[in-house]
Amino acid sequence: MPTTVHLTGVVAEYVRAVNGFDVDAIVATFADDAYVNDARREIRGKAAIRRWVEKEIVGDAVTMDPVEVLDHYGDTIVRARYDGTYDKSNLPAELILSNYFSVRDGRIVSLAVIFNQRSEYDPTDSGS
Repeated sequence: MPTTVHLTGVVAEYVRAVNGFDVDAIVATFADDAYVNDARREIRGKAAIRRWVEKEIVGDAVTMDPVEVLDHYGDTIVRARYDGTYDKSNLPAELILSNYFSVRDGRIVSLAVIFNQRSEYDPTDSGS
């Protein structure tokens, strides 16, 4: 079972940089050969991550408000409330995305950003 933790280290730096709209600071949190999976698209390497950050994070004025932070065997899961100037068609009024961070040597080596839905198998679901 994952344990609740506070946002620290490079993951905290990433969230601060996103909320500060700081392209260089966001990109600096990633390892050179890192990859991001965002909306089922794989973005590999710092140059591609920079283009994604410039257009879809800073360009769309994305902000993250963490609502839950979990440690799961050394990986960090951040569920965050997202806002920004991106197209919100067909999205819920409160958009919560799960961010799965893997960190090695103080840098993000992988990040998956996923719009999850509740599962009937989740023991924390109030319907169980």
